[in-house]
Amino acid sequence: MNTPRRKPAVWFASALLWLATAIDAQAQQIDTIKDVYAKLNSCWRPPDSRANPMDITVIVSFNREGVILGQPRITHESANAGDDDRLAYRIAVMETLQRCSPLPFTEGLGGAVAGRPFAVTFRSRKRPPKPEEKRAWLLQKIL
Repeated sequence: MNTPRRKPAVWFASALLWLATAIDAQAQQIDTIKDVYAKLNSCWRPPDSRANPMDITVIVSFNREGVILGQPRITHESANAGDDDRLAYRIAVMETLQRCSPLPFTEGLGGAVAGRPFAVTFRSRKRPPKPEEKRAWLLQKIL
């Protein structure tokens, strides 16, 4: 029984697709500690605008595969934050960790950071409004 032969173009296209997928997966892998912090900060979504801006620090550990080990701990919150703000930011931090994990560690980085704690600070600062610029040469003088 004869099986139909596939055209070389089909083989070539499927090989290119496989290669592109493999390259994309490697490009997204995290290979440095700096990249770990960058990835976690890229997942950060501060609470809605009703919450006052504050800083919050969480200590979290990962296993070799980038899955969170144990329970993350909040170790610092801005002193001037109210109870409602603290709760909103704690929820936002936990949602960030859920959104980001498991982190796509390379094999080398996964072995190096497995079980080691990361202290990650998330900042949410609203920029103060710009003061109105005063230009002396534009002010009218009344004599």
